[in-house]
Amino acid sequence: MQPDEIDWKIINTLRESHQNNNAIARQLGISEGTVRQRLKRLKEAGIVKIRALINPEVLDKQQLATIAVNVSESSLLESKAIEIAALPNVLDVSITSGRYDLFVQVLIDSNRGLVHFLTEELSTVNNVTSTESFLMLKSFNKYV
Repeated sequence: MQPDEIDWKIINTLRESHQNNNAIARQLGISEGTVRQRLKRLKEAGIVKIRALINPEVLDKQQLATIAVNVSESSLLESKAIEIAALPNVLDVSITSGRYDLFVQVLIDSNRGLVHFLTEELSTVNNVTSTESFLMLKSFNKYV
């Protein structure tokens, strides 16, 4: 499914600020039912996910980290990305170009959380050949 012009207007309206379906409908000159049905279709197709995001600066005892990962074979990139994405505390996984194969963003407990993730969770994924970890000390315009 590819979003059409009205879908994109709804998506972009929600990207700017949270609004209820009635407000979106009034703004776009369409019915609330149209907005509701299109959002339902976009969610079911996996195109949008609506949720509240928090500024990580206010999270007590938690820290954002990015882990750069290399895998043994490029043919395994997608399957390893999916497997890693299913691990606890993983926010997202991206297949990348350049020095690393994957970037894994995690929200971990500040105290020993990274060690736990690397030794107890990521270590269960076969064919990971190396990792490099980056703790996010301060983020700007970032919500998780």
